[in-house]
Amino acid sequence: MIHELLASFPNPAHLSAAERRGIIARYTAVLEGNFIYWMTAAYLAVASDEAHAIIEDNLREEVRDNHPGMLRKFAMAADAMPTDSDALAVHRDLQGVRQFVARLSGARLVVMMAFFEGWITKFMPYLAELAARQGSTEQEYTDVHGVVDVVHTQGLFRALDAELALLPEPAPPMAPLLEGAEALGTLISTIVHFRAGGTGRTTPEGR
Repeated sequence: MIHELLASFPNPAHLSAAERRGIIARYTAVLEGNFIYWMTAAYLAVASDEAHAIIEDNLREEVRDNHPGMLRKFAMAADAMPTDSDALAVHRDLQGVRQFVARLSGARLVVMMAFFEGWITKFMPYLAELAARQGSTEQEYTDVHGVVDVVHTQGLFRALDAELALLPEPAPPMAPLLEGAEALGTLISTIVHFRAGGTGRTTPEGR
C-alpha cells in the first residue's frame, strides 16, 4: 500500500508553487494536531505489556523532542502554514480516520500506526524536495523522521505481534486489521492530490 501511494504522487518539478505549498500545508494540518493523539489512542487500546512499553517510548520521544513544533518550523520555513482552506480540504477524510480511532481497537490501531510511521519514513525525501523547491533550507523535521520512524515502525510491528498473541485462535483475517490503514491511505491521497476548485487530482506524470 505504501509503495502504491508513493508511485501515485506527482513529480515535484511538475507542480506549481501553490500546489507544493498545499501539500506541505495539508500534511501539517493533519500531522501536527493528530499524530500524538492517535498514538495515545493506540496506547489506551492495546492490552499487552510489550505493546504498552513500545508505544510509551514512541510517545515520550514525540513529546520530549517537540515533534509538532519541529513540523511547524518546517512548514513556516516553506511558507506553508495551514489555512482554513487547507483544513477543510482534509476534513472529511480526517474525520473518517478519527471515527476509526475512536473505536479503540487495539490490534487494528497498531496496524494503522505502523503503516503511518512506515509511510512517513518513505515520504520524507518527497516532502523535503517540496520544501526545497519552495526556497526553504529548513530540513530538521524531514531529516529526523526519515531515520527515527524506521525504528518506530519496527517497534510497532513487535507491538502488533504481542497484541495478536493475546487473541484466541485462529488468527483474525488480515482484511479487518487493515481497516484503519486503508482509511489513512485515503486521507494521505487527499493530502497529496487535492486540487482546490476542481474535481480532478494531480497525476504522477514524470515520476
